[in-house]
Amino acid sequence: MLNATLKSSIGKLWDKFWSGGISNPLTAIEQISYLLFMKRLDEMDIKKKQDSDFTGEAYKSLFASDKENLRWSHFKQMEGGEMLTHIQTEVFPFLKTIGKEESHFAKYMGNAVFIISKPSLLVEAVTIIDEIFDEISKQESAGQGFQDTQGDLYEYLLSEITSAGKLGQFRTPRHIIQLICELVDPKLGDTICDPACGTGGFLLGAYQHILTAHTSKEHQKTDENGLTRGDLGDKLTDERQWAHLKEKTFYGYDMDESMVRIGLMNLMMHGISSPNIEQKDTLSKKYDENNHYDVIMANPPFKGSVDKGDINESISLNTTKTELLFLDRIIKSLKIGGRAGMIVPDGVLFGSSNAHKQARQMLLNDCELQGVISMPSGVFKPYAGVSTAILIFVKGGETDKVWFYDMQSDGYTLDDKRSKINGGGDLPDIVEKWKHRKEQTENKLNSKFFYIDKKEIEKADYDLSLNRYKVTDREDVKYEDPKVILKKIETLEKEIVDGLSDLKNL
Repeated sequence: MLNATLKSSIGKLWDKFWSGGISNPLTAIEQISYLLFMKRLDEMDIKKKQDSDFTGEAYKSLFASDKENLRWSHFKQMEGGEMLTHIQTEVFPFLKTIGKEESHFAKYMGNAVFIISKPSLLVEAVTIIDEIFDEISKQESAGQGFQDTQGDLYEYLLSEITSAGKLGQFRTPRHIIQLICELVDPKLGDTICDPACGTGGFLLGAYQHILTAHTSKEHQKTDENGLTRGDLGDKLTDERQWAHLKEKTFYGYDMDESMVRIGLMNLMMHGISSPNIEQKDTLSKKYDENNHYDVIMANPPFKGSVDKGDINESISLNTTKTELLFLDRIIKSLKIGGRAGMIVPDGVLFGSSNAHKQARQMLLNDCELQGVISMPSGVFKPYAGVSTAILIFVKGGETDKVWFYDMQSDGYTLDDKRSKINGGGDLPDIVEKWKHRKEQTENKLNSKFFYIDKKEIEKADYDLSLNRYKVTDREDVKYEDPKVILKKIETLEKEIVDGLSDLKNL
């Protein structure tokens, strides 16, 4: 978790950009990302050299001998006007060349623009970013590095992007991403996709989940949400495994080119050297990745509708509602046996239209719908108050019974502040119960979790809402005899009359 000092510094950074004339959150975060990327490149290169000095392995710097002046540690000492000109004419053009020529990063950075034009804003931003990284170093030296403070920093910055809920997009909280990763369990060797990836949160969550699975127990820790984290990956000893993980595992798509660049930088700053993120509308006719992925995890936009004429022909649902179209798209994009974790608005679970019903039939008949986790309506505040659920399913086969869980707390208050509360909420319990659900002997419909047979769901017109099946215990309330109640009323009335009489006398 970020401490108050870091949050204050980030707030200062936003204020500087706002007063400097860059008030659009998406534009501001893109420019801040470029500066963070410059800082991280320098840090990562220095660390790589230090590691090679210790291990004796060959070291090749990102900064050739004639490029040393492009380092953050070099240009940050310049005067404002000189620094701005140097970044515009030397550093930023170099930034675009990072990675392979044919890489997605090179492709989408090709038309990127560094729009900071005020030397004073640049100097202030560079100073604040240095202060932020100094504070991060203090946290890491105090033993908090396992929580990836730099990742927390970037996530906190990204939270500003979707304050307006543009196009129905809003950032998925990191702990909800972690939960879905625990339920879907992406593994080394899987091809993992998010068809509406935004800043790449689900892809990064999958990467960290795989690293945790390959980190020795002594290097794993329980985070503030009660979930296990470990970012060392010390059990991955073959360089070919690392290369496959960083170059051929993660695939993402988004319609917004700025979001694609931010997603690419986000993943690269976390160590994924060659993320495969592209600008593409996965609902459109331009997308053709059917039967392609082992794992898909997503929180697609569910606001509004799309142009019917541009919808991909392979999508069979006759609707323009994005939440239903993305459900169809995810099923089509999975390989047979592929696994998915998807966030949907509650309306998908019980909507009465033909398209809603057909979508639920697809889940039950064309897939094995394994779980429905109902989430409280405040999980996505302050961006949206909509009630949502997590669907966990496997493409192919047929559903026998569906496991339901009633999440009542995600470990944070459900108001706009979303403050952390003690205990971590239901997340650790969901993970534990999920892992042992097949050993579950009792099936009480009045508990937080239970199974419902497919036949019963069919009888209920394919309704998948938890409240359709959950039984609420009600205590019998015993009331007094009416004659006794009437007697009490009469006594009260007499007291009132007597009191009024006394007031009149006074």
